[in-house]
This record gives sequence, C-alpha cells and structure tokens, in this order.
Amino acid sequence: MTADPIAAVLEKLASGDRAAVEQVFRAYEPYLRMVVRRRLSPEMRAKFDSLDVVQSVWAHLLKGFCAAGCRFADAGHLRAFLVQLTRHRFIDRLRRHRRAFANEQPLTADLLDAPASGEAGPHACAEAEELWEQLLELCPPAHREVLRLKRAGALTGEVAARTGLNEGSVRRILSTLSRRLALRRGLPLPGGGRHA
Repeated sequence: MTADPIAAVLEKLASGDRAAVEQVFRAYEPYLRMVVRRRLSPEMRAKFDSLDVVQSVWAHLLKGFCAAGCRFADAGHLRAFLVQLTRHRFIDRLRRHRRAFANEQPLTADLLDAPASGEAGPHACAEAEELWEQLLELCPPAHREVLRLKRAGALTGEVAARTGLNEGSVRRILSTLSRRLALRRGLPLPGGGRHA
C-alpha cells in the first residue's frame, strides 16, 4: 500500500523543502486568491490585487517555514493555516493603504473638464499648429502619413509597420524634414551640421 501523497508533501514542507513549498503554492494559489478577491473593493483593487497578497504569503513561508517548525496533521489544517495567514497579510495591506483610501476622492465632472496644469495655453497651441503646417509644406505627399503617425505619438517601429517602410527609412524621412525645417527657420541644423 502506497503512502499518502499529501502526508509526504507535508513532511517535506515541514523540513523546508523548497520544491514542496512550490508544489503547495501551485495547489493553493487559486483558492487563496479567491479568499482575497472576495474582500477586495474596487478602491482597493487600484492599490493592490489578490496576487500581491498571495505572493507575500509565499515569501513569508519561504523565509520562515523551517525556523517556525510548523507541522500540519493533514491538508485541511494546512489550508486553514494558509487562509489565516492570507487574511493577516490582506489586513496588513489594508492598514498600509488606509490613509490613501481615506483621502482619495473620485473625480467629479468639474475636475474632469478642468485643463491639466501642464496643458499648453492658446499661444503654445497656435505655435504648434503653425509648426505642423510648415512641416506639411516641407513634407512630400508620399511621406505625410509618417508625419501624421509620429504626431499621433507612434514609435518609429510602429510607423514602419503601418507604412510598410523600414525603420531606417522612417528615421531618414524625419531627419530630412528636421533639416529642412531648420534651414527654413535659420536655425542650427540637427546633429551639429552647418548650413550649406
């Protein structure tokens, strides 16, 4: 008759066997995450999630399991211990974020409509629009999509993928435009070059 596999794992766990701890972690993680998720409000989810709590439980177990000399009669006792430890870790997280929960307020419609402190004023917007018009004038029609994508915030790799160009070509197009704009404005050329 074979020995009870749970008893063997519990024995290895008591001796601090890391493989046993990992095996127990994988077996109990979904259940312990569910224990935490039941208590998480939407406000709390913005600060931490169930995996944060469960991983802190396992970090604690890995550090102190051998030192504590914990032994469990069966899988039920181990599960009860892990649930209790998870609840304690959850309460620790709540205490750590208590002040933030108390002080934070949801955004109201007035705050959502207010301009951000770093938002450009009318003068800066007009200058940006003028610069955009100059760039469009200097840009050949075949390359205007590159310019539009960069204005929208696309990275060079994304621009290349969307336009079918390689990244080097995208960089060259942008560099040429930058030089043309500098020449038009009488500015030093990008990269330390000089006007011809």
